[in-house]
Amino acid sequence: MELKPVRVEVSAFPAAFHELLAGGRLYDSSCSPEARVIFVDEDGGYFLKSAPKGRLEREATMTRYFHGKGLAARVLDYVSDAQDWLLTEKIHGEDCAMPRYLEQPEKLCEVLAERLAALHSLKFADCPIQDHTRRYLAGVEENRRTRTYDESTDAAWATVEAGRHLLETNTLLHGDYCLPNVILKDWQFAGFIDLDGAGVGDRHVDLYWAIWSLQYNLGTDAYRRRFLDAYGRGRVDEERLRVVAAVEVFG
Repeated sequence: MELKPVRVEVSAFPAAFHELLAGGRLYDSSCSPEARVIFVDEDGGYFLKSAPKGRLEREATMTRYFHGKGLAARVLDYVSDAQDWLLTEKIHGEDCAMPRYLEQPEKLCEVLAERLAALHSLKFADCPIQDHTRRYLAGVEENRRTRTYDESTDAAWATVEAGRHLLETNTLLHGDYCLPNVILKDWQFAGFIDLDGAGVGDRHVDLYWAIWSLQYNLGTDAYRRRFLDAYGRGRVDEERLRVVAAVEVFG
């Protein structure tokens, strides 16, 4: 995570955050144009995320839920006015895209796979988002309807249409299981971040993103097999992985 010192106009933020912002050293740690994230270097550290109205509600809900299971940071406040604001404590550690972890890809694959298998084994009857798969498929239909795609996406859509019935709703998901969203401390799991896609859905969504992120961050697909072996080959359906990959074409 890159931290850039930043100065802000405190009055532009909700009153609930004025004291915090006025008293701490501030850094921009945004990694997406869809949301701004400010790190407040005070006490143990805090992250204040802002996004268009309604965009952070699910993340606030699921971060609270995962925190209750000891898997995520504590949510200190969620404010929705002209836009959304989410304040969380910092999880102490480093994300898995840091060089110290990428330099040991075999070990990293095993840690990520074991942690994902542990997440996928958890009970979820009390999860507030029980219909991830329905939302997931509804999202791709909306994107296909409202965005511009070329003919090269026709094959992907055919795969979605033919295989959507294969996707299940029986596993607690992170929803965006990429290396930067898993925090380790000296190789020990410390917590998950960016849980706006979490809920009960099909485990192959997390498997897809883990495989994609390993390839992207390591610059090679050589560790796909190792990751899936460590996760458990008996729990992997290659056809469902293909369907998820096709869904993700439509973002």
